[in-house]
Amino acid sequence: MAELLEPKLPQAGLAGCYIDGKWHWPADGRKLTVENPSRRTPICEVGRGAKAEIDLAVAAARAALPAWRALAASERGKRLAELGRRLEESAEEVARVLAAESGNAIKTQSRGEAMGAAGVLKYYGGVAVEQKGETLPLGPGLFSYSTREPHGVVGSIIPWNSPLQLGAVKISMALATGNCLVLKPAEDAPLAILKLAELADGLFPPGVFNVVTGLGEEAGAALAAHPGVDKISFTGSSEVGRLIGRATAERIAKLTLELGGKSPTIVFPDAIENGRLDTTAQQVANAMRFARQGQSCTAGSRLFVHKDIWDVLMPRVAEKAAALKVGDALDPDVDMGAVINAERYGEIRNFVAEAEAEGADFLIGETPAENPAGFLPGPTIITGVDNSWRIVREEVFGPVMVAIPFETEAEAIAMANDTHYGLAAFIFTHDISRITRLTRAIDAGWIQVNQGGGQIPGMSYGGTKQSGTGSEYSIEGALEAYTYRKCVTINVEQAG
Repeated sequence: MAELLEPKLPQAGLAGCYIDGKWHWPADGRKLTVENPSRRTPICEVGRGAKAEIDLAVAAARAALPAWRALAASERGKRLAELGRRLEESAEEVARVLAAESGNAIKTQSRGEAMGAAGVLKYYGGVAVEQKGETLPLGPGLFSYSTREPHGVVGSIIPWNSPLQLGAVKISMALATGNCLVLKPAEDAPLAILKLAELADGLFPPGVFNVVTGLGEEAGAALAAHPGVDKISFTGSSEVGRLIGRATAERIAKLTLELGGKSPTIVFPDAIENGRLDTTAQQVANAMRFARQGQSCTAGSRLFVHKDIWDVLMPRVAEKAAALKVGDALDPDVDMGAVINAERYGEIRNFVAEAEAEGADFLIGETPAENPAGFLPGPTIITGVDNSWRIVREEVFGPVMVAIPFETEAEAIAMANDTHYGLAAFIFTHDISRITRLTRAIDAGWIQVNQGGGQIPGMSYGGTKQSGTGSEYSIEGALEAYTYRKCVTINVEQAG
């Protein structure tokens, strides 16, 4: 094993609450322990903010709103771009913190996430000026135009699987469009966000950007229900999304939800022709997000392979997954780190054990053993199942892929859509007619063809069915979700 890298923790940020441009501990002094899931050891303590801290943060955001929304969009964009530049310069330092708290390997995930988050901030910094309205031809004597106006105070709640990337998206979309923000990071992985808040210190006017660490049922619930919050943006589980939906419905607040997924990956015979077997197998493994321990809402965890290539493709996919080195996320040689905590580790083990007891076959992997060194389940590929099994229908949120053969295109589409999720899908074929048919037929907000990569700033990203509402990652998504259209009509003949 290579010498382990060690993180440089946030300093002032250990308070956990960045409110109105200042750091402080929660008034009651309560703390949260952040754990390294690769080692099952504590990293540090942060403040356990709750309703009192949310109240302070929302009040600060409301006070800062008039001046911030009046600022030229180009100036808001410059500050976001500068934050992206600062993050880029500190990317290695932040990536080590991210790897320590999230379990995402520094080699394959955390460094890329740090640079990706910087790219998101710089992207929105560049396109902030694109908040354009329209003029409307209503006839002689009337001049009518529309503008985009911010909702006001935005509350954002993010999960632990990609906290820095998702934090950068929420920050960018809210601030670029003239809103002020209160951000609640996941209690399991708040440290990279606190590093980002340190980098942002002094860049935005006090109250524009606020962070409150704490538990979801305390700080998160208080933020979702707060009457001073005009919009909530939540990324996380469908179960929590329903709770937040009910809380915001009480006051008819605006809401964006990016929730769970059970994404299909469909592979046709022509995808491995002309020497493409190895490339396709690697992209299928990438779509499953094995290198992120399967902890992704977009993970292509349901693999449908045409029966004619099953015996050729499946061993190669298994080979790609088995080649990943599993271990401490701060080991620079490790490809795949740890799942986030004991609860998630236990749920993954239960899913796999249940499938094993019901007679499933294992191409690679088995029920993960209790591992005192860390929450390290390793990649698993399960066969001998059908679309009715619980492990096929429910989101495992771990490195567990289920694989099912199919014979016809219609059968593949039917199985792909036989789910209450609709976030992502992956199709592997080089038949352009088939690509056109499948991309229209499959219920998903985001479809990739012949690749298994991640989101790119500028593309609209969101789900359908129970995978959420609204879209993010693009300027169009930001304008739709973080602003409202104001229409003004002037009777020119009666004016001045």
